[in-house]
Amino acid sequence: MNKKLALVVLSATALYSPHAHAENYLKLPGTFDSYMTLVSDYSFRGISQSGENPAIQGSLTWTHDSGAYLGFWASSVDFGDASTELDLYAGYSKEFVKHATVDIGLLYYAYPGAEDSNNYNYWEAYGSLAYDFDVAKVKAAVNYSPDFALDSGDATYISATVEVPLPYNFGFSARIGRQYVQDNAAFALPDYTDWEIAINYQVMKDLKLNLSYVDTDLDKTECPDGCDAKLIAGVSASF
Repeated sequence: MNKKLALVVLSATALYSPHAHAENYLKLPGTFDSYMTLVSDYSFRGISQSGENPAIQGSLTWTHDSGAYLGFWASSVDFGDASTELDLYAGYSKEFVKHATVDIGLLYYAYPGAEDSNNYNYWEAYGSLAYDFDVAKVKAAVNYSPDFALDSGDATYISATVEVPLPYNFGFSARIGRQYVQDNAAFALPDYTDWEIAINYQVMKDLKLNLSYVDTDLDKTECPDGCDAKLIAGVSASF
C-alpha cells in the first residue's frame, strides 16, 4: 500500500480501538468488528514505524459471545525491505465483576517480504485489567515476548492508560509505558519510557477524529530519528 496517501488530517492511535459491530455476513455466532484509519505517522510505543510519514491501517476482529476473539491488524510501515506490518491476535476478554474487565491473549507481529535474517517477526503474550468508573476508565497492561524484535531476547512492556469521556462527543486519553529489553545492543535502543496524550471527537456513529501528542525519554544520541516529540493526526472509520 502507498504510505504517502494524500495528507492525513487527523489520527487514531494504536490502542486497538474503536470497535463497531460489522454485519455478520457469514452468519457465525458472535460479531465482526472492523475499521480503517489514516494516520499522519504510525507511532508504536513512541517510535515512528512509517518514517514519520502517513500510514494506512485497518483491522478485522471476530468476537464470540463467550468473550473469545481473534483477528488481524495491518499497517503500512517503512523498514527498508518491509512496507507492511501484519499483526495476528487471539484472546479472551470478559467483565468478571461489574465494571472490571480482564483481557488476555497472544499477538504475532509479521512483516511480509522482509528478509528472515532481519528478525523483525516476533510473538507477544499480553494481559490487561480495566475498570470503568463511569467518569473515567483506567487500564493496566503488560506485554511479554520471549524473543523480541531484532533477536533482542526477552522483552517486557508495561503500561497504564486512562480514558475520560467529555461533553459534545469529545474524549480524552493518556497513556504511559515502559519498554524493557534484554539485549539493548541488538535492539539498538536502551530501555525507555514513552507517553501519549490524545483528544478525539466522534463526528458520527462510525467516524472518529483524533489528535495525539507522543514522546519518549530517548535523546538524539540514543535515537537519532523517530523517537522525538510529535503530533499525530488522522481519521478512523468503523464498518
